[in-house]
Amino acid sequence: MTEALFAPAPPVATPPLTLLCVDDEPNILSSLRRLFRAKGYRVLTAEGGAAGLEVLEKEAVDLVISDMRMPEMDGAQFLAQVRQRWPGVIRLLLTGYSDIQSILDAINCGEIYRYITKPWDDNDIALVVRHALERRVLEQEKLRLERLTQQQNDQLKTLNQSLEAKVEARTQQLKKTHDEVLQANEKLKSNFVTTIKLFSSIIEMRGGSLNGHSRRTADLARRIGVEMALPGKEIQEIFIAALLLDIGKIGFSDELLSTPLTSMTGDTLGLFRKHPVRAEQLLMALDDLRGAATVLRSQMERFDGAGFPDALAGLAIPLGARILALASDYDNLQIGAMVQRQLRADEAKQLIYDSSGKRYDPMVVAAFRQLMDGNNGDAAGNGDVAALSGELVPGMKLSRDLISRDGLMLLAADHVLDARLIQQVQDFEAKGGGRLTIRIYHQPKPA
Repeated sequence: MTEALFAPAPPVATPPLTLLCVDDEPNILSSLRRLFRAKGYRVLTAEGGAAGLEVLEKEAVDLVISDMRMPEMDGAQFLAQVRQRWPGVIRLLLTGYSDIQSILDAINCGEIYRYITKPWDDNDIALVVRHALERRVLEQEKLRLERLTQQQNDQLKTLNQSLEAKVEARTQQLKKTHDEVLQANEKLKSNFVTTIKLFSSIIEMRGGSLNGHSRRTADLARRIGVEMALPGKEIQEIFIAALLLDIGKIGFSDELLSTPLTSMTGDTLGLFRKHPVRAEQLLMALDDLRGAATVLRSQMERFDGAGFPDALAGLAIPLGARILALASDYDNLQIGAMVQRQLRADEAKQLIYDSSGKRYDPMVVAAFRQLMDGNNGDAAGNGDVAALSGELVPGMKLSRDLISRDGLMLLAADHVLDARLIQQVQDFEAKGGGRLTIRIYHQPKPA
């Protein structure tokens, strides 16, 4: 079925390209007709601008060559009407005198592709016409491919919805959320992060204890990245990797998913240790997710080199993986996925602190400690304040990332707001995005 979807269309014979030559001198038209018919073009002629417009109303024309000096309607006026009524037609100006102002009028009003002086060289004018038409053909082919791509994307979306429905019919847990998934798919747009979040939600439907784990991990990993002043692009990559951190566990049994890591032995532990590599393999085919795939491969590495799958140590471990390891473990400790009992938040924090330099990167632990035990912004020297969207004015600077209610980063910290961005933020809230938490650097009132 998929092969049929993308089967190439049979070749279609294309008619010759059509030129319209407009000039009040019959001998000029005769010369142009003779030249371009020999090149394989279909050539139409008109002895004036009004006659040329009549031809265009009846015939499909690819390119117009118009003389500049003609009675009643000169070339600039004629080409201006062609541009207005048939903007896809390429326009060339033929001029036999050096009236710069007239040429400028043709360029400004008719937006001509080129102008050619009389007497012309046959090879030169043929080359100009060929290049102009090749450009038009390429533009038309580009539009055709864009329409074809959109059509195939729509077909793929329909196919994906059908496959998801089959999976839901075979899985009791997915069946319970059937309506929610269909609703999510209907609202799904060509938004990269939104799609990743949908995949993340589907992965977590296997067990109650996993529900929300990747989202909580992603939020904490993002906050640590901000605390460490990482670039916005790198923070986004870590955020996406965190949303997909359990993708390598697809295919695990319910029993394995519910077994704490410290209770795994033998074949069970061996199978579990494969999930980081499997996550990388699943994502490597997607160019936009290769960075996230690298982070996921190293998420179980330890700072002291005792981790897996590559026994990397220290700074050899990607920074995103070092952040993800801490954020994931902090949540896993509290939901019972690492040890046999669920730890309180303070117990999980202390265990993280005690493992600095062993399991975790000390720099990441320091950023985590600042988030957990510091003043978390207001009194830590940031000098930031909360603001409503209606209070924003151009020139204000975000002190923290602007995050939507579902965790999407809309604007990175330190972004300077202008009138356009402020309007977009207000429109986002008005269209159902909910009131946003906006933090800006404090700006003292003028004396």
